[in-house]
Amino acid sequence: MPRSAGAAPLPLEGITVVALEQAVAAPLATRHLADLGARVIKVERVGEGDFARQYDSAVRGGAGSHFVWLNRGKESVELDLKSDAGRDAIKTLIAGADVFLQNLAPGAAARLGLGADVLRADHPELIVIDMSGYGDAGPYRDRKAYDMLVQAETGLISVTGTPEDMTKTGIPSSDIAAGMYALTSVLSALFRRATTGVGARVSVSMFDATVEWMGHPMYMRLYGGRQIARVGLGHAAIVPYDKYPTQDGTILIGVQNDRGWDTLTRVVLERPDLAEDARYKTNIERVSRRAEVDAIIAAETKRFTTDELDRRLADAGVPAAEIRDLEAVVEHPQLSERDRWRDVDTEVGPIKAVLPPMTFDDVELAMGAVPALGEHTDAVLREFGIGTDEQP
Repeated sequence: MPRSAGAAPLPLEGITVVALEQAVAAPLATRHLADLGARVIKVERVGEGDFARQYDSAVRGGAGSHFVWLNRGKESVELDLKSDAGRDAIKTLIAGADVFLQNLAPGAAARLGLGADVLRADHPELIVIDMSGYGDAGPYRDRKAYDMLVQAETGLISVTGTPEDMTKTGIPSSDIAAGMYALTSVLSALFRRATTGVGARVSVSMFDATVEWMGHPMYMRLYGGRQIARVGLGHAAIVPYDKYPTQDGTILIGVQNDRGWDTLTRVVLERPDLAEDARYKTNIERVSRRAEVDAIIAAETKRFTTDELDRRLADAGVPAAEIRDLEAVVEHPQLSERDRWRDVDTEVGPIKAVLPPMTFDDVELAMGAVPALGEHTDAVLREFGIGTDEQP
């Protein structure tokens, strides 16, 4: 979206990023950089491009849902990196960039002459972000690292699901974790470079990013001596914290502390006897009686409709939420009443997208078009003085 007259500049205007990327983790990082105003040149395989383009064709009957989510605002340039001309071309693009981000297989960038040491020897101000599944060393370095596999190796799957069944998360959490740490790394390196003039090489792996997110269960294992239990929608360390039945559905209630228990029972459910019962006064006692407490709360919540109970909980300040499917999220009043939807151009026509989460009060972040494969090849190569007769 063009910046309105008089608006402040976008935060990353003037920054150029060259991305040799595919799938989710790296494209997520660079899409946020594009939203923040950076120019992102996405280098893709000739004729095929980022394989996320072909994950599905759900968007307006032609475009892939992952791709339109992760690649708006970028320029697509097709290059054959198996050829000398293609490798020379990407090196020229990188020489004119502030950031080079790649998530090829470990060692692949170096074999193409795109290793961080080689690139920064000529351009010490360059920031290189190398993304991988398990890192650039260690016994798992060369293993396939799809999101589900990393969720398994990091223990995320072991704590997700019901007591009977483990499950992965419904979104690619390990990919997203790595993408967000890569984004943070770029911003941090740019900030440091502004004062030192020196770039950086940063490595970000899906494995390390997800292990970082496993802090609570990992410390329970290290110092509590136990694996936290899988409790479905519940919480391993807090009760009541689960879905509870209503007259016409369910609602999620999450009592975070003993004051919340007092408010839930005394004010919302009008059961002061539960508030005063010593067996339930502390969270430690309630966790030890999880099934009993959940049954008591379920019997009380069934007295109300979902809307009525939702209002009572909100008015009392007790944390609660309706459990919405995706159709209900698309229609969520918190999005519509805050004008969070925008139109984004794609090769299959305009699509709706939600504004980036980073909301600046003086400028709306960019939400550029989703590029067709190779859409910008000729223009970008001409701009950088690269002959197009042998390209892509």
